[in-house]
Amino acid sequence: MWDWVVCWWTVDFGDAHAGAVGVLVGGREPGPVYFDVGSGSDVPSTTHWSAYDGRARRPRAEAFRAVCACGWRSAAQYPLDWATIGDQPLYEADVDLSGPLADWTTHLSVVRDAAVPMPERLAALLVEMAEQLTATVADAPLAALRATGVLERIAARVGQEAAGALCDDGMSAEVVATALGTTRSTAQILLLTAQDR
Repeated sequence: MWDWVVCWWTVDFGDAHAGAVGVLVGGREPGPVYFDVGSGSDVPSTTHWSAYDGRARRPRAEAFRAVCACGWRSAAQYPLDWATIGDQPLYEADVDLSGPLADWTTHLSVVRDAAVPMPERLAALLVEMAEQLTATVADAPLAALRATGVLERIAARVGQEAAGALCDDGMSAEVVATALGTTRSTAQILLLTAQDR
């Protein structure tokens, strides 16, 4: 799991490729920023990019870059212009995050291109189902909740059957991970769970 605050997410890949704005301090990704709230055992912290503004003894970010939960890091770095930002907190500054977002979107395109394509009819049905469920939430939230429960059970059953077929074929976790656009550990769990059937 990642230790930064998610900025971008897609339904296609979920948490496996959640993206965020990463900061660099001294050319490296810093650890979390901790907030002094007095005495107590719970010390709140964050890795949100806006916390690295050099205020209250926090590190000051030198540049941004896109990061992904899969471990990918953008080669492109976007320096912060502290002369323009001045002493204001980063969350109040007019900071352009379009570069990191574009880099993460390009990374997702590579992941999407490597993933196994879904049959067009199935993809269209999934889009239609999502639209229908969203519309049902407004009119009949209990019915929408019931439908999502049915879908979860169908997905679990069919997913286990599909993973079992991949196990029977001797498919490796690396191949499954690439085909699904997920992490190796998630693919390994899918395959191990299927072996227990």
